[in-house]
Amino acid sequence: MTAPAAERDPGLQPERTRLAWRRTTLSSTVAAVLAAKAALHSGSGAGFAAAGLCCLLWLGFLALAHRRIRALAVAPAGRPPRLAPRHATAATLCTVALAVCAAGLVFV
Repeated sequence: MTAPAAERDPGLQPERTRLAWRRTTLSSTVAAVLAAKAALHSGSGAGFAAAGLCCLLWLGFLALAHRRIRALAVAPAGRPPRLAPRHATAATLCTVALAVCAAGLVFV
């Protein structure tokens, strides 16, 4: 005879997901702030344009993350809604573009 499988606590996965969204938002915030700092120190127009783009990308990701965190909070226990493919794509593109912009400002 096999032992019965332990029941999965449905509250843990949404909590881990919520924390991951917050951690990624914090990382994006740091990248945007560092990009703004690098633009201020360089003083060039292109640097300010890139920093502005970083801030717009950060705001976009922040809006997506807030929407997802709110959806996880109101979901019934154990049944969080699926992330729409277009939202997942937008979050990925915002994250990658923000990283590229910030790295470009820091290393140039």
